[in-house]
Amino acid sequence: MDKSAVAVEALATHVGKAVVLQGWLQNKRASKNLYFIELRDGSGVVQCVVAKREVDDASWSAAAQATQESALVLRGQVVAHERQIGGVELQASGVELISLAEEYPITPKAHGVDFLMDRRHLWLRSRRQWAALRIRNRVIMSIHEFYQERGFVQMDAPILTGSAVEGTSTLFEIDYFGSPAYLTQSGQLHGEVMAMAFGKIYTFGPTFRAEKSKTRRHLTEFWMIEPEMAFYDLDMNMDLAEDFIVRLVQDVLRDCQAELTMLKRDTAPLARVQAPFPRISYSEAVELLTSPKTQELLQQHAENLHTERSALEAEQAQIGKRYGQVKQWKRRQMDARRIVINQRIGEIEEAQRNLPQWAESARDFVWGKDFGGSDETLLTWHFDRPIIIHRYPAAVKAFYMKRDPEDDRLALGMDVLAPEGYGEIIGGGERATDLFFLQRQVDEHGLPREAFEWYFDLRRYGSVPHAGFGLGLERTVGWIGHLEHIRETIPFPRMLGRLSP
Repeated sequence: MDKSAVAVEALATHVGKAVVLQGWLQNKRASKNLYFIELRDGSGVVQCVVAKREVDDASWSAAAQATQESALVLRGQVVAHERQIGGVELQASGVELISLAEEYPITPKAHGVDFLMDRRHLWLRSRRQWAALRIRNRVIMSIHEFYQERGFVQMDAPILTGSAVEGTSTLFEIDYFGSPAYLTQSGQLHGEVMAMAFGKIYTFGPTFRAEKSKTRRHLTEFWMIEPEMAFYDLDMNMDLAEDFIVRLVQDVLRDCQAELTMLKRDTAPLARVQAPFPRISYSEAVELLTSPKTQELLQQHAENLHTERSALEAEQAQIGKRYGQVKQWKRRQMDARRIVINQRIGEIEEAQRNLPQWAESARDFVWGKDFGGSDETLLTWHFDRPIIIHRYPAAVKAFYMKRDPEDDRLALGMDVLAPEGYGEIIGGGERATDLFFLQRQVDEHGLPREAFEWYFDLRRYGSVPHAGFGLGLERTVGWIGHLEHIRETIPFPRMLGRLSP
C-alpha cells in the first residue's frame, strides 16, 4: 500500500496540500454528480467529496460501487471546513476500491443490544465505540505517565492464585494440575509484597469476579490499576487517589475533544473535577443519605425525567410527521436520531421504575450496612465533583483493613465515588500491620490460614504502615465518557452469559 498515506487525525496540518488516505467507507450519500464519503482510518473520520467532473471514470465508478465498510484509497486536496469533524474535508481527485464489502449487518436502523453484542467484532467500528475505546487508550497512557513520573515501579501480579482476596463467594475456580486455583480478584496482596521490596509500585492487569449480576456497572472480567505504597497512611492514600483522578480527567479533556464530541459528552462536569474533593466519613454519609435533602433531590430528579421524556416524545412525533416529506439522506439522519431517542426513553423508563425503590432504600438505610449502587448515586448528587468516603464499618470491608485506633468498629478504608450516578471507581485503604490481628481475621472469615502464610511474612519481617487502592478502568472510562453501560468501555466484554465473540 502507499507508504505516503496520511492519517485522518493529522489532516488539520495538511490544509491546502495533496494527500493520500486509506481506510473504510463508514457512510455515503449521493447528490447530483457528487458522492459524499465518510472515510474511517482508525485515527478518525473525514468527509471526502467526490465530484464527477474532478475524477476519472474509474474513480467515479469505484465511488459508486463502494458499500459500507468497503476499503478505499482516496487522493485529493485537504480543505478547511469548520462544520466538519476535525475542521477539514478532502476534495477527491482519485478513488481506488481495494475491497468491496458484502452487505453490512449493522445499519443506521435500530438494533437490539444482543444483536450488537453478538457482532461486537463489527460494532467496534462504529463512531461511538471508536470514541469510547480511544478514551480508554488515553486513560491507560495517563495511568502509566502519572505513576512513572512519581517514581512508582510497574509490577505484575499473578492471574492464577491459590487464595481469595475479596471473599470466597465470587471466585472463579479452575483445576491447576489436580489442585484448586482461582482467577485473581485483585493484585493487592501480591502488590503489598512488591511494595515491601520496591517502596511504591502499581499493578495493572485483568481481574475476575464470578458475580451473577447484570447491572450496567458489572463485568466478570475487568482491568484494575492497583498502587501499593510503603510508609503511607489513609490520608496520604486519599491524597494520591485525588491527584490521580484529577490527572486522568485533565488529560482526556486536553487530548480527546473529538472523541468527547462524538459521544456528545457535556464536558462541564469534567471541568469541575478539581482538588480538593469533598471528604466525608461513612457516618456523615449515612446522615446525608437519610436526610430530607436527599428526598428533595429525588423528587426534583423525577420531575426532570418527566420533562425530558415529554420533550423526547414530542420530537419523536414530529419526526414521524416529517419523515415522508424529506429526502433519503435526511431520513437516515432521522433514523439515527430515532435510535438515540428510543434508547434515552428506555433509560428514563427504567429510572422512573427505580426511583421509588431508591427513595425507600435511602430513607430506611441503617448504620452498618454497605452502600448499594443507588445509595452511592444519591450521595454523589449532593456534590459537583467526585467525593471520598472514609472509615467504613469494619464488617463490610476486607479482612486486611487496618482498624481505626479511635473506634475499633471502623476500618481505615476509603472509596472514591464518581458524580453523575457512576458511583464507586476506587476502593482501598490502609492495610493492617499486626500479625496476630490478621491471623484472627483470616480465621474469622473462614479462610485457610496456610494459604496466607506468605502474606503473614510481611508482618514478621519489617512490617511498616502501608496503604493502597484499586481503580476500575472500565468504570472510570464509563464515567468520563458518560456511557450508559460498562460493556462499551472494553473491546470484548465478558458478562453473565456472554463469552463471545
